[in-house]
This record gives sequence, C-alpha cells and structure tokens, in this order.
Amino acid sequence: MQLDLNNPEFQESWLKLDKTERNRVTDTLKKLKQLTWDQLYRDQGLKWEKIVSIKPPVGIEAIYSLRITQSQRAVAYRKGEIMNFLIIAPDHDAAYGKK
Repeated sequence: MQLDLNNPEFQESWLKLDKTERNRVTDTLKKLKQLTWDQLYRDQGLKWEKIVSIKPPVGIEAIYSLRITQSQRAVAYRKGEIMNFLIIAPDHDAAYGKK
C-alpha cells in the first residue's frame, strides 16, 4: 500500500498534534505501509469504516475513517493502490460529520 500525505489539511492537522500524538500517527503510518489492502480491511485495531454521513468530494467514490491513534481518527480515501489522507479529525464524531 502507498500513502499520500500531501493534503495540506492533513499535514496541518498532523502538525497541530502534541509530540506524543504526532509520533503515534507516524507509527501507524509505518504500520500501514507494511499492510496490504486486505489486511487493512480485516485489522480490528485500525477500524477502516466507510463514512456515509458525509458526501465525498467530487471525483471520490467514498471516504473512510480509520483509527490513526488510540484517540484520533483520520479521514482518507482509496484511489487504486494509494491511500490518500484528507485530515486527522479533532475528535471521533468529527470524522463522521457529527457535531
């Protein structure tokens, strides 16, 4: 699996985290690089889940949430073999578009 971390909103949300959380995100990204897509789908710790409460951006079929740290979820989408990260949600509900 390849990771695209170039989205400015993702980078900004990652860099706003405290050092401990940033390091945890880095650890999860390293883990993701070692997985196949099938392994990601089955991994109970990462909890890859389709977000149905938010309409995906134009040109993206679906967006997903995954546990990037114990307390943080990221929003991403798959394009071919690449996982494209959109943002690290400030809290669990924000990843699903809830208030």
